[in-house]
Amino acid sequence: MPEIRNFTLNFGPQHPAAHGVLRLVLELDGEVVQKADPHVGLLHRGTEKLAESKPFNQSIGYMDRLDYVSMMCNEHAYVMAIEKLLGVEVPLRAQYIRVMFDEITRILNHLMWLGAHGLDIGAMTVFLYCFREREDLMDCYEAVSGTRMHATYYRPGGVYRDLPATMPKYQPSKFRGKREIDRLNAARAGSLLDFIEDFTHRFPACVDEYETLLTDNRIWKQRTVNIGVVTPERAKALSFSGPVLRGSGIVWDLRKHQPYEVYDKLDFDIPVGVNGDCYDRYLVRVEEMRQSNRIIRQCVEWLKANPGPSLLADHKITPPRRVEMKGDMESLIHHFKLFTEGYTVPEGEAYAAVEAPKGEFGVWLVSDGANKPYRLKARAPGFPHLAAMDEMVRGHMLADVVAVIGTLDIVFGEIDR
Repeated sequence: MPEIRNFTLNFGPQHPAAHGVLRLVLELDGEVVQKADPHVGLLHRGTEKLAESKPFNQSIGYMDRLDYVSMMCNEHAYVMAIEKLLGVEVPLRAQYIRVMFDEITRILNHLMWLGAHGLDIGAMTVFLYCFREREDLMDCYEAVSGTRMHATYYRPGGVYRDLPATMPKYQPSKFRGKREIDRLNAARAGSLLDFIEDFTHRFPACVDEYETLLTDNRIWKQRTVNIGVVTPERAKALSFSGPVLRGSGIVWDLRKHQPYEVYDKLDFDIPVGVNGDCYDRYLVRVEEMRQSNRIIRQCVEWLKANPGPSLLADHKITPPRRVEMKGDMESLIHHFKLFTEGYTVPEGEAYAAVEAPKGEFGVWLVSDGANKPYRLKARAPGFPHLAAMDEMVRGHMLADVVAVIGTLDIVFGEIDR
């Protein structure tokens, strides 16, 4: 009689559903997973160590590159940690701008997740739909920072600059006629806030389209219902956070339970799952997009009604305006000192956490009184989720591994750091 033994299979890093650089060593009995061993570290770039050798402001750009699908949320935790140590109060307008961009980032992240998750499981169309809306939000990133992804827009003390009064417009070309160009530019006639407001009116109908394609789709439900079930007790024990924790039925959201910036002044709900499976986590994220849309609309209303400073006026921490720098010696010295040496941060340590799209993203910062961190540690929400991979896929089929990786919304920039 032939010997029956388990297969050992490398799932990734070149597998398209391994989301970049995951090497998952699977032990299979036929097509049933007996053990899953994630091997991480293939995208390790030493971000935390690099931050120790640079002035505080020069590491903001590194934060964008951790979870590179939700860029501004990473910056937010980092600048909040610096602000805690400095003991500075951020102008209210800057707080509203930050919250608005945090929620734009949440929608960007969830659109990327939904498109990729759908594609992994076999739903092609939803990927194209999601990227259609992502383009508009990428334009918002580009309008405030000059770049579509790695914005480096937040600063200790506020944001880099106030919101622009005009939006970039599509230019005539041989590929598009005048009527098409006018249609595309219709929403871009006013300021960035007008463009975002227009987006918030259009977006709920777009989410309805995604739900039409997936929510009651027989194949989608067969692939996600009762797959990767995590009980509320295990979700807590495994240190889950974000939609993965809420999908298991636990109401925990830092925006409500430990409010930062102006979240306590805004009206929004927290979606919570019941069964803790892939389908519930999908429903939670889709509803989160609708709630983020509500928050963005409230921020736009407030920002339109309340002009004001978007950056601290303390030039020991924030640069003077360029006009002042050209004509005033004091401002020139401030500018020179700030961009060469940076600023010194009082001795001590601080932990700042934000409700990032994937869960609790935190930055623990230790200062020894110098102009650069003594130690920086980032708390990546994806790390404990990936650690639970073995528990979630054991006993499932090989095809379900793809569904579970998708539902965890894993990005390796933050996991490997």
